[in-house]
Amino acid sequence: VWDAVDTGCCLKTYSCHSCAVRAARWSSCGRRILSGGFDSMLHLTDVETGKQIFSSKNEFRISALKFHPTESNIFICGGFSPEVKAWDIRTSKVLRVYKAAVQQTLDVLFLPEGREFLTSTDAVSRDSADRTIIAWDFQSAAKISNQIFHERYTCPSLTLHPKESMFVAQTNGNYMALFSAQRPYRINKKKRYEGHKVEGFAVGCEFSPDGTLLVTGSSDGKVFFYNYHTARIIRTLSAHKEACASAIFHPVLPSLLATCDWSGEIKIWQ
Repeated sequence: VWDAVDTGCCLKTYSCHSCAVRAARWSSCGRRILSGGFDSMLHLTDVETGKQIFSSKNEFRISALKFHPTESNIFICGGFSPEVKAWDIRTSKVLRVYKAAVQQTLDVLFLPEGREFLTSTDAVSRDSADRTIIAWDFQSAAKISNQIFHERYTCPSLTLHPKESMFVAQTNGNYMALFSAQRPYRINKKKRYEGHKVEGFAVGCEFSPDGTLLVTGSSDGKVFFYNYHTARIIRTLSAHKEACASAIFHPVLPSLLATCDWSGEIKIWQ
């Protein structure tokens, strides 16, 4: 945990995993961190005391975690498995299992209100258009739609527009695609955010808090800012020497941006 605004110092380190930590999420209250990784363990850590509030062994290596937007004790866990699981922290048990014919889940995205969510997978073959992005009903664990993205590119990250019913998928075709967040989740063929490079890296993308900008990293170390409405590049930053894996706006101070690269360097931009 870092002091991102003032000193830039590392405040505390939590050593609860035995292998690489692949995913970590703040709880909605901001006092706990949910983490998962290649040791297949799930830990919910109290930030102040460092104690484990919840710990459980998962059946597969974890690469994606997301808290439910309205149920703060429930989260989705995905990784190197055809299954995605919903866990309840209060009981330390799996609530539901969502089964797809894939090898790995790359990202999970809850749609507004949390009744539905999306998973992006590593399925990419001639007949994989029905598995690249899958929409699920959270309560029944049924597939709502698996005919969302028909191009032969995997999508390493998904992000939801903060105000409009739209979401964006980062693709390994070196562009971001725009979709409706309502059934049947149609792609907007008129808008394509391109100019950056992905090239097999798990490059993240995100909207600004007001929804006017779309920011993404790039495998050449740059950060690209796109106008959400026109899909034009507004600005680029030469941020890193290595591939820039993520660029995220501060949730309270929208003028602050955090970026990180493949070598482990993190930068804060004004």
